[in-house]
Amino acid sequence: MIIVMKAKAKKEELEEVVKKIEKLGYKPHIIQGVERSVIGAVGDERGKAKLQSLEVLPGVDKVVPILKPYKLASRDIKPEGTVVSIDGRVEIGGNKIVVIAGPCSVESEEQIIESAHIVKKAGADILRGGAFKPRTSPYSFQGLEKKGLILLAKAKEKVGLPVVTEIINPKDVDLVAEYSDIMQVGARNVQNFALLKKLGKHNKPILLKRGMSTTVEEFLMSAEYILSEGNKDVILCERGIRTFETATRNTLDLSCIPVLKERTHLPIIVDPSHATGFWSYVAPMSYAAIAAGADGLMIEVHPNPEDAESDGIQSLKPHKFAALMENLKAYIAAAGRV
Repeated sequence: MIIVMKAKAKKEELEEVVKKIEKLGYKPHIIQGVERSVIGAVGDERGKAKLQSLEVLPGVDKVVPILKPYKLASRDIKPEGTVVSIDGRVEIGGNKIVVIAGPCSVESEEQIIESAHIVKKAGADILRGGAFKPRTSPYSFQGLEKKGLILLAKAKEKVGLPVVTEIINPKDVDLVAEYSDIMQVGARNVQNFALLKKLGKHNKPILLKRGMSTTVEEFLMSAEYILSEGNKDVILCERGIRTFETATRNTLDLSCIPVLKERTHLPIIVDPSHATGFWSYVAPMSYAAIAAGADGLMIEVHPNPEDAESDGIQSLKPHKFAALMENLKAYIAAAGRV
């Protein structure tokens, strides 16, 4: 249920509503709007009638039921889009298209710092690099783990870009949060609910990737797990889904962008590198993602893709990435973004 406060409701009136919600056994989530505040009351669906009675309280405009299974992620509770601030320097979800770029994995100090310089020079806003790498084969490169996190933080210090890296295990949440500005949940962990709930108790922004076989509703329900624990800074990422097609690594579902824009206030970015699996398809899919309404892109870039420990075939070389960033400007302008 959503409790919509009146435009000029007093702070004391809002606090009283929050107390009543808690007394009824629900968890209140306050969302400050431009003109008024709303409170999401999350809990047992069977008690809706009790919540409806809150309409008589001073300062309350109306109580509205949310019919969708995802409550806090729904546009019903927050009509305007959420803007997620990254390290106080970058905003995802506003009018600016944000580009996250870097190698699939942190391999060495030289490699990650060189990568950071390359992507920043070309115009990227955030550096990516995996320290913990979930791989299909147990014999593949699994990442440098804590050493990788330290190197990623060193690259941030030297080059000045905020960093995003993947979190796999709930026990490593505090460690990864210490070294990163955004914690990424990979496709394989999109329904690792223990991990999602723990991330929800943190205040670091979360980049949530769609699973290979995850529906839009399941995707939003995973975001709901994080939001329901108190973390409001969730960024969604479409990275391709599994279909019968084998010409590309996955099938990039660009149609999910307008669908998500209609259903949720959370920002959505696109990862064309993982979606297609081939560097030559990354640029056209990047342009298409902007046209479809994405708030940003996540692109793999490596100084020497032929020597990469992982996903070299889908990583752009520095000059290819620079050309992509230059060509993106026309598509961004055509979409009315900056």
